[in-house]
Amino acid sequence: MAHIVIVGGGFAGVWSAAAAARVRGTRDLRITLIAPGDDLVLRPRLYEPEPERATVALKRILEPVGVEHMRAAVQDIDVHERTVTADGRKVGYDRLVLAAGSRLVRPEIPGAERMFDVDTLPGALRLRGHLRGRDGTTVVVGAGFAGLEIAAELAGRGRVVLVERAGEIAPDLGPGPRPVIEVALERLGVECRLGTTVTEVTEGSAMLADGTAVPADAVVWTAGLEANPLTSQIPGERDHLGRLKVDAHLRAHDAVFAAGDVAAARAEEGRLTMQSCQHATPMGKTAGHNAAADLLGVPLIDFAPAPYVTDVDLGAAGAVYTRGWDRLVALHGAEGKWVKRWIMDKIHPPVDDAGTILTHAGMVTTPIPF
Repeated sequence: MAHIVIVGGGFAGVWSAAAAARVRGTRDLRITLIAPGDDLVLRPRLYEPEPERATVALKRILEPVGVEHMRAAVQDIDVHERTVTADGRKVGYDRLVLAAGSRLVRPEIPGAERMFDVDTLPGALRLRGHLRGRDGTTVVVGAGFAGLEIAAELAGRGRVVLVERAGEIAPDLGPGPRPVIEVALERLGVECRLGTTVTEVTEGSAMLADGTAVPADAVVWTAGLEANPLTSQIPGERDHLGRLKVDAHLRAHDAVFAAGDVAAARAEEGRLTMQSCQHATPMGKTAGHNAAADLLGVPLIDFAPAPYVTDVDLGAAGAVYTRGWDRLVALHGAEGKWVKRWIMDKIHPPVDDAGTILTHAGMVTTPIPF
């Protein structure tokens, strides 16, 4: 029996599995998802007050649609033998979907081991446990999506200092939403240190590149993501984030498809996908469909995501929702917050019911109706 192996249990991996199962129908095709954990972690929600709630049991998605879950971590991929090695066990595949996600780029500075993150569930839980009962100072490094959201969330419980290497807030978001974000941070009392970064973390303080020391009960690093290093084992071209460049079908190499944060796909003319669940979900559905279609003689589909939007949670100051790659502000404040909550609800996959899961797997492009 032909075998599809999916590496990764995030949005891209889970939706690859469901989409492959949808194409399979009643035909003989084995589908195995390899991931070490028992849960899909809703990574965009890890900045929230209760990160432990940002999980969905994988068995509630995979079992109803007949997908096996191998609880292991993949160490090696051999594209010539068509095998992956996971915790010492070799698994053969006919088609592979690499959906192993991304990881935080951690700095090599003195005291780096003292820093916290909201990139993983253990990291977010460690931060919450450390801050419980404290109302001191938190230094957040990086004023991108994750940095802004955790800084805004923590602003209600003590002093927050937001450190950004660039000379402006939210450099990756561009000038569109910046005025709204700046007003929100001022309202929240978040102190911004621009044009510098943290060079050392000591017990109780963060040393900045400009020579100043900021008292800190916690230092949270949010600056930069890179593709899972498994991408280096797939022959092909990569971008500056280590992502595999894929074709319109999300094929990276011969029998290998890639989806989510490990893949650089064309989103629209002149634009590549972002490392976000907004693109990981349709990429997963496309890659899973095509991996199964490739084996079963079914037409492949092109990756065609919905129009690009963003929504940054600004804590008690609401949120800012933008449309398009220029990130023009559409809604902010309470209205932006309502849309943010709607999006965070919609990223939860359906569970337990095979029909509902497979129907959603077939909805490759789902525009946000705002």
